[in-house]
Amino acid sequence: MKRRNFLQQTIASSAFITLGGLSLQSFNSSSKKHITILHTNDVHSHIDPFGPDDGRNANKGGVARRAALVDAIRKENPNTLLFDAGDIFQGTPYFNYYGGELEFKLMSMLQYDAATIGNHDFDNGIDGLNAQLPHAKFDFLSANYDFKNTVLDTHVKPYKIYTKNGIKVGVFGLGIQLDGLVEKRMYKETKYLNPIEIAQDMSRILKEEEQCDLVICLSHLGYYYRNFPEKASDLNLARATKNIDLIIGGHTHTFLPKPTIEKNAVGKNVLVNQVGCYGLYLGRIDFYFDAHEKTQEKGTTIIV
Repeated sequence: MKRRNFLQQTIASSAFITLGGLSLQSFNSSSKKHITILHTNDVHSHIDPFGPDDGRNANKGGVARRAALVDAIRKENPNTLLFDAGDIFQGTPYFNYYGGELEFKLMSMLQYDAATIGNHDFDNGIDGLNAQLPHAKFDFLSANYDFKNTVLDTHVKPYKIYTKNGIKVGVFGLGIQLDGLVEKRMYKETKYLNPIEIAQDMSRILKEEEQCDLVICLSHLGYYYRNFPEKASDLNLARATKNIDLIIGGHTHTFLPKPTIEKNAVGKNVLVNQVGCYGLYLGRIDFYFDAHEKTQEKGTTIIV
């Protein structure tokens, strides 16, 4: 599908991934449980919609419109979680003037459940990020940034478990290597740990020890790097692990009209999704469970 044709639609056509040859109609709706995952990435302080003369993005985006979409989906399915994959900050004068306060307050009003940390979220330094945390009424998750010797120690969790309709959803975060992207003085004593190794540990803990029915990674690693195929990325992360069900990505501003289906280390499907940037799109993934076994997934990208 050409991007222009896709942008003319209000909602992208859905991609259905059926497991074990079973269709949606194969299950009695009363016996199935339905979890909806909504997500954004790389919003970069875009609060207002793009103007009518913007060209490609005319009259798209904006927090108010996103809020209306999220509210409608929550009414459709109360068992909904909302996440962000980082780079909340930097990109409009709102950040330059308010330093992130507005972004966090608005995300709190939208009732985000969690976000991970992107490299641009350090643009006012680690102290600037910490100063805005009281405005965030949601969790920050990052498993491969060691903040032990910084002001963020204890304020950022490696993972969190959310329970919706009896389904346990384990979520952890991963960040990109800051060296070379962010000045050392901005992130100070933050230590970067190998994201693939950390993801293997985190997903094992969530799936095997915590007995989560669904394991999600909020990743700011980037989708994939053609010129650097060995670099840590979402696709490489999916291939190297065995317990992740969904990777919600960021950093590379990759526009995916539907999730990529990647095979993990044991040949099972992993969904990898990323919805461009600037709040132009809202990602939606629906998971269906029967007796706590995941039976079907549906991925949609919604234009805001």
